[in-house]
Amino acid sequence: MIQLTDYLYNGDTVLRILHKYANALEENTANTHNAVDAAHAAFLKKIIDYLEHNDFLTSQSQRIREFYKYMAKEYPFLAFTFRGRIKSLIRAEEKFNGYIVRFTYEFKEKNHRFPTEEEIVDAVSHFRDIIAYRIVLCIPKCHLKLYDNAEEIELHYLYEVANKLPSFMEKKGFIPEKQRKHRTPSPLLHEGVVPFYRDYIFDAKKNGYRSLHISFFDTQSNSHIEIQLRTKEMDDFAEIGDANHTLYEERQNRERSERKKIQPGECPFFDEAFLRGSSLQNLDYSKIDVNMFTAYDNYRINDGCGLLQGRLILPYEHLSRFQNDVID
Repeated sequence: MIQLTDYLYNGDTVLRILHKYANALEENTANTHNAVDAAHAAFLKKIIDYLEHNDFLTSQSQRIREFYKYMAKEYPFLAFTFRGRIKSLIRAEEKFNGYIVRFTYEFKEKNHRFPTEEEIVDAVSHFRDIIAYRIVLCIPKCHLKLYDNAEEIELHYLYEVANKLPSFMEKKGFIPEKQRKHRTPSPLLHEGVVPFYRDYIFDAKKNGYRSLHISFFDTQSNSHIEIQLRTKEMDDFAEIGDANHTLYEERQNRERSERKKIQPGECPFFDEAFLRGSSLQNLDYSKIDVNMFTAYDNYRINDGCGLLQGRLILPYEHLSRFQNDVID
């Protein structure tokens, strides 16, 4: 079985690893006619294309930035941050294989049979967050009165921004896409935009993760993007709080449980995806040899290459605004 871990110890760059891994999957497909491996290779080549031909990212992020400028003028009393990334190699590989594992398990539970190759390929063809942007807002304390509830105020404005985002983005060439899976929406979301959002705020994940997710198709670059909207408190919880750790533990426990309920040999696509995912979860990062990546252990990591943490895709490193420093 071909897996990403075969390519992490030769000192290659992330881009060369992507090429080698995708080409190996394609060559294997030619011999085995494995449609899932073909879909896997296509997924990796999409990331390669974004990294190698990234001129469109400047135009894309600048058009999204127009909404940021609109927010700055409309809500001069709020503070914002705005950032973006292309999903890193390891995170992309984890997600692709984790999705096959979860889809196969849930499909078997519901339909009392394993999905076909075609059904798995269809399921993994709907990734929309290889390119993602995030808008984070908060209300500075200097704008709060003595008995104001900052969380309620921020939540009100976050949903107000969410209600305006789809129509604004559509004028800039981004078509909002209906979600295949839904969370229970907040009554603060307008009826017209509900189909486009996954509301992880009103209907939070078990680990406490909260955010609004919406996907768009960029007609100018023929690419899909995801935009996440959060308050600063939600962002802190997801990035450096309990959600960051418990989500990892939750996923590992769930996949171990799913492995026990589907025995080896019953579904080869499940087996391969589970093994590929497990090999990444058990990585010793200090032994990896990838160009521009250094790790002393699994906690002290300097990822300057987009292997693990992701890479910024904005035409500027960081953009933040406080009060009245509106961008021209």
